Amino acid sequence: MAELDQQSIREKLAGIMDPHTGSDLIESNEIRDIRLEDDEIRIEVSLGYPARSWEQQLIGMVQEVIPGAKVEVKSNTVSHEVQEGIKPLKGVKNIIAVASGKGGVGKSTLSVNLALALSSEGARVGVLDADIYGPSQPRMLGVSGQPTSKDGKSLEPMKSYHVQAMSIGFLVDEESPMIWRGPMVTQALEQLLNDTNWDDLDYLIIDMPPGTGDTQLTLAQKVPVSGSVIVTTPQDIALLDARKAYKMFEKVDIPVLGVVENMSTHICSKCGHEEHIFGSGGGEDMARQYGTDLLGSVPLARSIRENADGGCPSVVADPDSPITDVYKEIARNVAARLSMRKKDFSSKFPNIVIQQN
Repeated sequence: MAELDQQSIREKLAGIMDPHTGSDLIESNEIRDIRLEDDEIRIEVSLGYPARSWEQQLIGMVQEVIPGAKVEVKSNTVSHEVQEGIKPLKGVKNIIAVASGKGGVGKSTLSVNLALALSSEGARVGVLDADIYGPSQPRMLGVSGQPTSKDGKSLEPMKSYHVQAMSIGFLVDEESPMIWRGPMVTQALEQLLNDTNWDDLDYLIIDMPPGTGDTQLTLAQKVPVSGSVIVTTPQDIALLDARKAYKMFEKVDIPVLGVVENMSTHICSKCGHEEHIFGSGGGEDMARQYGTDLLGSVPLARSIRENADGGCPSVVADPDSPITDVYKEIARNVAARLSMRKKDFSSKFPNIVIQQN
């Protein structure tokens, strides 16, 4: 292998596809360094997304085409552009909105497992529960009590399973109804977002309210979102509403990173039989129609509901299960699609003030 030169090594690496970005390692700019030293080939791979559970597989893929190579894989998450005219949030590199056009499709369960999967892959992650009328993240994360404030002005995020979290559910009784009009809801969400001391997050997952009404549109126009994920089920009614959510993000120039099809198949808890009780292929068809990606399909399994209800979502309750593998793959796909988008360098430049003498 010492006879290989830089160019031939790059040609071999160009034949390796990163399934998460959809591009090869060269096209994705994921090869940071190639060194030929003392009859050894050393290759440094730099991923723009967290992928702790996939790194060894990637190393194997590189060593398969370049036997004997010493391969090191690193991850480096950076900030990406948000909507024009909106400032990025302090302490947060990227905000990802998880939305659906209607309720009942498992959006909140997907949000919490996505956050936990990103964390398990090596990222610093937070969750903002934006559903004022029906906050569910406190229960799903198994967190109770109220957040503290060090300065009397801002709130410290609650923490669970290495994930930072904020929700109106931490501030009101679980059974108290929120009888608020739209402007009050929007104001409350802005305060929860901006008045929380998020601590150096790579990703903040926002569990959006269901629907595409005034509250959702206002959030989409005021919150600095790097990308969004649409959650749907395979049935036609859910897909109709998911398309509305896609159009909403399109109107406010927020990129849709892809579609997640929830409850794609039903797995019997007794015999393990799998069937498409809500239809099949709906999420894939929607992704194809709008030129976006199907990020993954999550089965309808009893354990997912039981784990979330019990305050210990599937990713942490059963980290080695096939269901957790699905969530981790979705997490890598979401972060990798975002890593391919335009980066935000605003924080790298100093503020320049021009004074006239």
